[in-house]
Amino acid sequence: MNRGIYEAASGMLVQETHLDVITNNLANVDTPGYKRRISATSDFSALLDRIEKVSEDGETKLTTVLPADMPFKGREVIGSVALAAIFSEDVMDTFPGVLKTTESQLDIAIDGKGFFALTDSNGETFYTREGNFGLDNNGNIVNNNGLTLQGEGGAINVGNNAQTVEINRQGQVIANNEVVGRVAVFNFERPTYLRHHGKNLLTPTEQSGEAENVENVKVWSGALEMSNVEVVTEMARMIEAQRIYEGASKALMTHDEQTSKLITSFSRG
Repeated sequence: MNRGIYEAASGMLVQETHLDVITNNLANVDTPGYKRRISATSDFSALLDRIEKVSEDGETKLTTVLPADMPFKGREVIGSVALAAIFSEDVMDTFPGVLKTTESQLDIAIDGKGFFALTDSNGETFYTREGNFGLDNNGNIVNNNGLTLQGEGGAINVGNNAQTVEINRQGQVIANNEVVGRVAVFNFERPTYLRHHGKNLLTPTEQSGEAENVENVKVWSGALEMSNVEVVTEMARMIEAQRIYEGASKALMTHDEQTSKLITSFSRG
């Protein structure tokens, strides 16, 4: 088995995935509230070289160990090069984007950490930093896709006859000079592990933890938080990924040529 071919081919596949992540970031550079994703690479042996070990608290846990310490039952590992590189994970960069002033009183941006909660028609809850909202025909505050913004007591309804609707610094929704609700903001223990669901919506994962209500909410009214994607940074990452891909491609062709020569030489003997 030619380890070099596997290593080069897997490297090319990894860089393709990196390019997909970067391309998606660039496509959302003008999407309000979008958080760019950062990809990470690991080697395949890191996933395989794990054994079950009983810890001091009596629980059985998976523990990563070095290949040299694995019980291979008489088999000896030749070489230390990983058999393949794999795409490990991609995480969300929670660094805030810049604020853009708008003329709409229902455009809001979170001042600090946290996410808005949105509920679809099936009752499923999603999270986002995108704060451009409006009103539906029933007087509910909704986003551009019709998902309902959640307040501290559920959906925020201003009624069908509201002449003026605004949101103050404390997140209170004021319709016809009366407070009708307060915008709820939620945060997570590890928000970098939130997954993009599509349409700039996020869903919790086991790694991110459950949503926790944020107290003392502060929002900016009449403003939107823009994407935290920096075009120059993403272009630099794209060039780097392309060069690594080209290098892995050349290594693959070199290993293939050497293997071909080796086969030809031994076949003649």
